[in-house]
Amino acid sequence: MLNYILLQAADTAPKPQGSSWSFLIMMILIFLVFYLFMIRPQTKRQKELQKQRDSLKKGDKVITAGGIYGEIKDILENAFIITVSKDVTIKVDKSSVTPLAEPEPKKTDPKAADPKETEPKGKK
Repeated sequence: MLNYILLQAADTAPKPQGSSWSFLIMMILIFLVFYLFMIRPQTKRQKELQKQRDSLKKGDKVITAGGIYGEIKDILENAFIITVSKDVTIKVDKSSVTPLAEPEPKKTDPKAADPKETEPKGKK
């Protein structure tokens, strides 16, 4: 008898209102947002950096992941030989090297170069 009462109480318990389709759609939307805002830009950056590393040649200035500045002396299969100082060379894995951005030449303002423009106007 007690089992019968418990079974009837379990049958009358409220059932969840949402369907499995809404859960599935929500999970797909969450994955889509993660892909668009996190995964895709990261893979794009990695491809760009790999292109830059592949285009490095002897004499290019680079910086390592550890913050060491140097110039490529030799290129091996999986590493670079980098000259850090006059007689100091180190072997560094290719994945830990980033090309050093070339500094942009300073543009001089023609007005600032003229000393007559900087003199105050008025009494002489």
